Amino acid sequence: MTTPDPRADLPTHHVENQPPARGDVDLFGADAPLREAVARAGGQTDTLSDYGRTLGTTEMREAGRDANRYLPELRLFDMGGRRLDEVRFHPAYHRFMEAGIGAGYAALPWEGAKGGHPTHAAMVYLASQVEPGSCCPMTMTYAAVPALEATPEIAAIWRPKLTARSYDPRVLPVGEKTGATLGMAMTEKQGGSDVRANTTRAEPADGHWRLTGHKWFCSAPMSDGFLTLAQTDKGLSCFLVPRWLEGERNAIRIQRLKDKLGNRSNASSEIEYEGALAHLLGEEGRGVATIIEMVHHTRLDTALAPAGLMRAAISEAHHWATHRAAFQRRLIDQPLMRAVLADLTLDWEGALTLGMRVAQAFDSARPEDRAFARIGVALAKYYGNKRCPVVTYEAMEVLGGIGYVEDTPMPMLYREAPLNGIWEGSGNVICLDILRTLAKEPLAAEMLSAELDAARGTDPRYDAALADHLARWPALPPEAEVRWFAERLALLLTASLLIRNAPAAVNDAFVATRLAGEGGRTTGAMAGSDVSAILDRIAG
Repeated sequence: MTTPDPRADLPTHHVENQPPARGDVDLFGADAPLREAVARAGGQTDTLSDYGRTLGTTEMREAGRDANRYLPELRLFDMGGRRLDEVRFHPAYHRFMEAGIGAGYAALPWEGAKGGHPTHAAMVYLASQVEPGSCCPMTMTYAAVPALEATPEIAAIWRPKLTARSYDPRVLPVGEKTGATLGMAMTEKQGGSDVRANTTRAEPADGHWRLTGHKWFCSAPMSDGFLTLAQTDKGLSCFLVPRWLEGERNAIRIQRLKDKLGNRSNASSEIEYEGALAHLLGEEGRGVATIIEMVHHTRLDTALAPAGLMRAAISEAHHWATHRAAFQRRLIDQPLMRAVLADLTLDWEGALTLGMRVAQAFDSARPEDRAFARIGVALAKYYGNKRCPVVTYEAMEVLGGIGYVEDTPMPMLYREAPLNGIWEGSGNVICLDILRTLAKEPLAAEMLSAELDAARGTDPRYDAALADHLARWPALPPEAEVRWFAERLALLLTASLLIRNAPAAVNDAFVATRLAGEGGRTTGAMAGSDVSAILDRIAG
């Protein structure tokens, strides 16, 4: 029996001036910048249309809230005291895993069809808007596939399971499962990003290896296996550690789950290898070179996820402003509110455009495209993640006090906003990687220059900003200036892409506010911009 609301009959309790529930939202169909970017990159529209409609239903958005409200639970032992080392999840989490894996989130780029990587990238962007925690295990499963090619006999066993469109969370050896997921365990307490300081040890044993050591971060510990780094007599090496063995559990002991700021639905853990069986992947002593293929691909997802978070936050803010009045006018009709929302839209559309252009390069085997992907993904990851916390906060502020309340998605989006800037290389690490890439890979620098030059002669403000950049840094900058250098490069690259692809109102405002410095850089400084045309991009 439904309990009546005791407030319903109170004469003071009349619900007025509150936006209606959003109902089902077509996340792909209502997103014009995404549809345009997917078309340019050659993505699979039908797949994304179906996935966007599935994720945007009221039911799935409510499931996303449940997945983050009811946190993963560590189950170390069964009732008889036998080791389990398992993580249990709310059913809502499994719904997102099943939807994503079934739609091809991890499989599409490896199935041979054109547009696999752009389609995958767009799926990351869509999933991040509703339940970003489940993206982590699916992203690592996708990214592990190219790394496995370092040892074909391992790839022959694992690749078919990782690329199967079947989510199978059962506790079974990989050969008995309809589909599998793969995680990563690299970080140790004493090293962090400096993985060469790792102390986990691998010793040969009966044709395999046995690992002993501690990992401070093991992402997605419920995965069917992990790529990990350990020291051998020849140096740091890469291993695949299966979670389940024939008739027994591998000696991977979960110590605790991390109590994280955000990404709550996804379990992250500390683990101990106690002589865990492992398979050498790639050449002994070349572990970083082997696992870097996985890291390269996970970075693509960390470039698209912030664009999705920004999109979700802006959509909520726009819906609120459209249906909420203050001072006798709708918020959306008030000039200052319009300027703020339009300004945030530029960050979102810029991040999406750059990320999808990089995803297009991932889809090609041409050396030129692979070189551009190498530098482009670092620039996209760096700058998009620097803007994401600002955009999500500003969008939260649009809603006022209710934006700070868990009844809305805004707190979840805000907690999630810093994550992708930290995961797979924090800001300084990425900037140093940009410096190394430009120094050591001439083709990457050449392809980046070509992308920047492609917009020359269209907007004199862009030409002046590019000339100023080249004059300031005729060669690579000193290390202390690399953040400044990287941000400027990312802005120029984004502007070049918007000039060539976005509506005039968007590219004009982006160049004016991000490159030419008109009006300062406080959010909402949009003097002279066609705010109405920019706001139309939000509604799709």
